[in-house]
Parts: sequence; C-alpha cells; structure tokens
Amino acid sequence: MLMPVLLTLSTTLGEGPDSDLGFLLHKHPDRAQSFDVMAGRAHVYYPRADEYECTAALLLETDPVELARQARQGGSRALGPYVNDRPYVASSLLAVALGKVFRTALAGRCAARPELATRAVPLRIELPAVPHGREPELPRRLFEPLGWEVEHEVLHDPDRGATRYGRLTLRGEHTVSAALNQLYVLLPVLDDAKHYWVDQDEIDKLLRAGGAWLASHPERELISGRYLVHARPLVDEALRRLTDGAGTDHEDDATETRPLAAQRRAAVLEVLRATSFRSVADLGCGDGKLLRDLLDDAEFGEILGVDVSTRALRAAERTLRLERRSERENRRIRLRQSALTYTDSGLTGYDAAVLMEVIEHVDPERLPALEHAVFGHARPALVVLTTPNSEYNAHFPELVGGTRHPDHRFEFDRAEFAEWTRRVASTHGYTATSSGVGEADQRLGQPTQLAVFTRDDLSDGGTTS
Repeated sequence: MLMPVLLTLSTTLGEGPDSDLGFLLHKHPDRAQSFDVMAGRAHVYYPRADEYECTAALLLETDPVELARQARQGGSRALGPYVNDRPYVASSLLAVALGKVFRTALAGRCAARPELATRAVPLRIELPAVPHGREPELPRRLFEPLGWEVEHEVLHDPDRGATRYGRLTLRGEHTVSAALNQLYVLLPVLDDAKHYWVDQDEIDKLLRAGGAWLASHPERELISGRYLVHARPLVDEALRRLTDGAGTDHEDDATETRPLAAQRRAAVLEVLRATSFRSVADLGCGDGKLLRDLLDDAEFGEILGVDVSTRALRAAERTLRLERRSERENRRIRLRQSALTYTDSGLTGYDAAVLMEVIEHVDPERLPALEHAVFGHARPALVVLTTPNSEYNAHFPELVGGTRHPDHRFEFDRAEFAEWTRRVASTHGYTATSSGVGEADQRLGQPTQLAVFTRDDLSDGGTTS
C-alpha cells in the first residue's frame, strides 16, 4: 500500500494565476501528471486554479516495502526495516521528488514567459507534517531569515502528547524558483537524515540550490552539516566554498560560473524537457553524466547510452551507480556498445537522440556515414547536437594543435556549422535550428554550437501543449 506525503504551493499572481503558476512550474493546471521517483510515485495536480488563487499540489506516494529493500541495500539510517516515518512526513524523499518533478522551475527557467521567472510573487506553502526532532523552533530559525512568515504547529498524539512533527505554513513574497530551492535544501535539514548515499556531488547540489542565500544565513553551519549528514570533510569544503564566494552562482548568473560541460548538459536537457518526447538515446555517452541527469528526471521513461568504447561504458556505469538505484530506475536505462558510423537497428525507435560533443571525434571522410546512421537509419523525431565553435578557440592560446582536445579530428567554425546543419537537414528530411552555449564573445560567438533537428513528417513538432 502506498502512503502519501503532501506539499501545496499557492499564489495570487493577479491576472490569470492558473496559467502563470502553470508556466512557472511547467505543469498545466488542467492536467494531473504522475512521475516515477525513488521508492514510489509523485503526482502533481491543482486543487484550485481560478481568477483569485492558484494552488499546485505535489503528492508523494511511497512504498514501505521498497524503502525497506533500499535500506537492506545500504540506505541511510533514516530507512529502518518496514516500520519508519518516511511515508508520512516531508523528508529527503520529498526533496528529491521536488527536484525531479520541478527541475526546470528550480533552475529559474520559463521559456514561454521568461519575465515570470524573476518576479517575486505572494506565496503560501503548506506541509501537513514536517519533522523537527525535539526543536519546535527549528523551522522558524531556518525559514524566517529568508523572509518567510512562519506558522509551525506541533502535532500531538492523543496518548503520548507532543510529537517531533509539526504542521508548517510559510507565507512571503519570493520567486517560485527561490522558494523551491529553499525547500529542496531545508526539508532534509529539518529531518536531519537522508535516504541516499552522500558524497562530493552533494556539495555542488547544496551550493547550486543555496548559493544565493546560504552564505549569509545565520544557521549556515547547521544547514551545511545536516544537509551533508555531518560528514566533516564535506561540510568543511562546503563552508570554505561558501566563504570564498564559490557558492553564489544561481539563477541569472549561474551560466557564467558553471563549467562549460555543465552548461552544455543543461542546455540539452532544456531542449528535451520542452518536448513531449520521453525516450532518449545518448549517442556517444562517454562517462554518462548526461545519462545520470536523464535518469534523475522521472519524466524520461526510456534511456539508452551508446558508446564505441567499453571503457567509457564502464565509466558510465560508475557514474550512474545503478546498484544504488531502485528497480524502477534500472528498468528505464540500458547501455549499448555501438559505432555510430554503422547502421544499428538497436538505435531505432527512440523519440530523441543526443550527439553531445561527438561529431568532432569522427574523421571528416567518415562523417557522412554517421549522418546516414543517425539521420537516415535511426531517424529519431528529434536530434540535439553540440560541437565546439573553432572561432572561440582564440580565447585559449595554450591549445596544442589548434583544437580543444587531442582526439578532435576537426572543429567547425560558425559558417561551416551552419552549412553542415543545413545540408544534413535537407538531405534527411529535418528542419534545423541553431544556437549557442556559454559566455558569448561579440566577435567570436559562443564556445559551443548547438543545433536542434526536428523531423519534417511530425505533425505537431513534438512540443507539449
């Protein structure tokens, strides 16, 4: 039997609150949507959406048997065998679901209505049950410095009196992105436990979600310690990076401080998430970082990682940590060895394909074979492709051989890339659009070139209505 955990987010945005909040959360008020998450299912629906108020609800249904299975396989101390409070209270399970279901909103992106993403709006957040241990003032200490009006009512058991849980209501004016990021960090902090293994990657998650406010928070040491499950080396590094200012990249300035590889993955994911396509093949997956991002997003139901290198596929397995994933997640992903210059029936049938920093590793005389294998034979409805902009290499005088990697066989300049994308699209029945990734130079363009190919025989372009 699945048990529910609930979070509601309400706002009065003036004209059309239903559509405005729907745009910000990338979830339409007229549709209930469900997503597979770790140890259960998450559901998004709108109990109210009218001219006066809009309320979005995230309902998390967790499976106690699946939680117990994960505990036996090395989960945290939060997951006791069968009998525990995880299915009933807001915890790291809800934070992870929040991160998967509202990932684009957390990043502060709203392509359809970009002006909304940076707008502070009146919000009310309600959580029927949050843990506070034996510190009923803890929610106030965490949320009041962030500008929230906090109501926290300790829940009582008829037989045992006050419990270590409470009903939490937050009111204030914030951007939706800021509110979601604060919840993403502070829900596990209230709980002081996590249901998954914590490592170096958690520092980046903490700084990415808390960088705009954590450095100045009076409880930053407590927050960092609890979020990183009191792992002293990780906590020390997080506090050092906060002090050094390395944790302040957020929202508008995040793209300027993140590594280019991370910006590329984010750009590719944004293209994929803006469509209704949910089966994706990452062609030339390398060490699997994009595969990990796709697997972390429950909206993608079938994922394939392809590489010619067995060493790369082993690295992808390590990145994905499949042994720590749920059975449901493991069923969503496959790895396959294949050369992209040969046709392979195992690559057909996917909605979308990604070629991220791949084509420049192919000898120019073999590039037509790749074009035929991907665009002519596999023929996904959507192809997202990135490759270096050779003109931007003027910013890197230390390059040896004129390319960014010794294995690059060539690198297109902008004119060459535009001509290549036009020819490939025309030859294989696609329409191509181009853009860039990374900090732009007025004369040299952006460091990465990005093209999106959409198959011409699609009736709706694959976009979500």
